[in-house]
Amino acid sequence: MNNSVSLSGSLDFLNLGELLNLLGSNGSSGVLRIKSSYKSEAGLVYIDKGNPIDATNGSLSGIDAIFSLFGWTDGEFEFVQKDPSCKKTINKSRMEIILDGLRLLDEGKIEKLGPATAATPQNEAADVSGKIPLIKGPLVDYSYVVDEEGFYDGDEIVQEGNHGDWIWVILEGIAEISKQTANGPIDILRIGDGAFLGSAAALISTGRVRTATVKAVGNVQLGMLDSQLLANELANVSADFKNILQSVDSRLKQIVEMAVKINENQHNFENYIKNKKQLIKQGQDEDRLFTIKAGGVVIARQIENGYVPLAELKKGDYFGRIPYMDMGHEPYSAAVFSSNDLKLAAVDAQKLESEHQGLSSTLKNIIEHMATSISVSSLVTCDSLKRKT
Repeated sequence: MNNSVSLSGSLDFLNLGELLNLLGSNGSSGVLRIKSSYKSEAGLVYIDKGNPIDATNGSLSGIDAIFSLFGWTDGEFEFVQKDPSCKKTINKSRMEIILDGLRLLDEGKIEKLGPATAATPQNEAADVSGKIPLIKGPLVDYSYVVDEEGFYDGDEIVQEGNHGDWIWVILEGIAEISKQTANGPIDILRIGDGAFLGSAAALISTGRVRTATVKAVGNVQLGMLDSQLLANELANVSADFKNILQSVDSRLKQIVEMAVKINENQHNFENYIKNKKQLIKQGQDEDRLFTIKAGGVVIARQIENGYVPLAELKKGDYFGRIPYMDMGHEPYSAAVFSSNDLKLAAVDAQKLESEHQGLSSTLKNIIEHMATSISVSSLVTCDSLKRKT
């Protein structure tokens, strides 16, 4: 890997949250160096395959250092592509870091470093005032776009309950994803340029029912992707690889359904993990990946007042560390509880990662979008419970 500066500029143009989002969506590895005239030493963020793994800022290191750098509102940055060559000390997902960092900044818990008159930069990826986070993607590969369609503010792009297997990419604009509940619709996600409507699982099984409604926020231009080209590409990967995509897709749907239950006050979280044993503790260093042969597990995130179940996995599902999908779940940001009759088989994660590396950038980006959607929807679900308690 060449030790060359691949990205540089001003924090006035791209703040730290936007930088991490950009580098993450491109799967970049290297060192992000941030300099400020208000600080004698530069802050450093070490990134491996798009994910921050360590950081330093003066006497601070790890997660404390990277959070402190969100307060640098004035300065310059440069990203050098290289092997980060450091120990992993940060175990939060990239999106968790962005959202938590910007929330702490908005709450005044991070010191701002810049001109006294400088306003806090508005980052659309942050949920700093009760708004749903905005997910963006990398630059669009137009060779996969076979058609375009425009929508006006308030137009319904997708209706919950309708059938559809196509995948769109947002070329320009913002779309809001909501789910119907007994108390009316609730917002789940907001997606912008480069993000996708639809799941990679739709390339494997057809006849899918849309589980949420999507509306345009302002004018939106969509590009329809060549599903046949993408499906042909997926036809060459292993059964495990394809099954993981379907398992992850099911996990995302369950997280959204949990948000609905919280909204309707129909949740009883204790029953989900009752009589189950903790197989993986939240924050545990666990690199293995498993498929379930019998029994089942519950993925649950620990918050201040207990565990929030995010998904129930059964025979044929997968859990553990998927090397190319940072979902913000187990092992670092969620625990795993197992039934007494659980039977597992280990999965060769290195083989799967090798298959992933051989995919087109468009298919990689769709898979990355699935992981990011899980990370953000999990945060939204847990935050909605906190607001109710």
